[in-house]
Amino acid sequence: MLAILAVTFPFFALVLCGYLAVRRGMLPQAAIPGMNTFVLSFALPCMLYRFGAGTPIGQLLDPGVVTVYLLCALLMVGITMAATLSHRIDWNNAAFGALVAAFPNNGFMGVPLLLALLGPRSSGPVIMTIVIDMVITASLCIALSRMGSGSGRAALANALKGVLTNPLPWAIALGALTSVAGLALPEPVAKTLGLLADAASPVALFTIGAVLARSQMQTAVGAAAATPLRDYVPVALKKLVLHPLLMWCIGHGALRLGLPLDPAALDVIILVACLPSASNVAMLAERFGANTGRIARIILVSTAMSFLTFSGAVAVLR
Repeated sequence: MLAILAVTFPFFALVLCGYLAVRRGMLPQAAIPGMNTFVLSFALPCMLYRFGAGTPIGQLLDPGVVTVYLLCALLMVGITMAATLSHRIDWNNAAFGALVAAFPNNGFMGVPLLLALLGPRSSGPVIMTIVIDMVITASLCIALSRMGSGSGRAALANALKGVLTNPLPWAIALGALTSVAGLALPEPVAKTLGLLADAASPVALFTIGAVLARSQMQTAVGAAAATPLRDYVPVALKKLVLHPLLMWCIGHGALRLGLPLDPAALDVIILVACLPSASNVAMLAERFGANTGRIARIILVSTAMSFLTFSGAVAVLR
């Protein structure tokens, strides 16, 4: 267990550093959008491109991984919507609660953390989970969030537009094409890309903490401060407990049924499900008028608790 904590601790410590830097005023909140831009538009696309280019296409397009992961994501959305939709939580807030329960932090945290734990064999399954969550899970929940206002089709169109303008899927696609074609970048370009890719992990983790601190500070007053525990703690527990349990049950059921699924790839997507909620869901919730205070609390609770739950899951699977 100590060997596992030696690997996981630095990742969560960087998140804590970003959180404390904003809470103590060492990093101004105005700097956070710039850090997000650097990670999302430069460093993380380079990292994903490098992984896509270095991963055999068969691992990137694994039908077993896609089937199990997508089924679990849809079940998580359905279960969370059914459990939270009420007179207090409308379609908009229930949908974003479902998204934050089904969408792990597989981009900012999952790629570097699982690479450190499991090595290069984890890159293919993790990349596929990123594509599924960005293209399908997020688009579905945004469309569901508009059900109460009758504008689901327009919301779905906006979500798909956001996917097309997101550099991460394009980076993955370009990397996959490079892998298939057997191409190699010129050495100066490859070294530049490598420097940006190497910066992705520490800056992304630090930015997660900064975003969480900003969200907490911005929602610490007013109505958001009165958000009851029952509106966000159960959703965080669904993310950390129910999601990986579903992945384990459905994955091993698929293996028994003879689905072509590599047990090592199954372990990877189970650990992806053990990750805390994706921090970018708070920004989506704010854009669509949901209760960002509730979403920020879910992300904060799941991130804090996942240090123990994720490390425990790694110990069990090993």
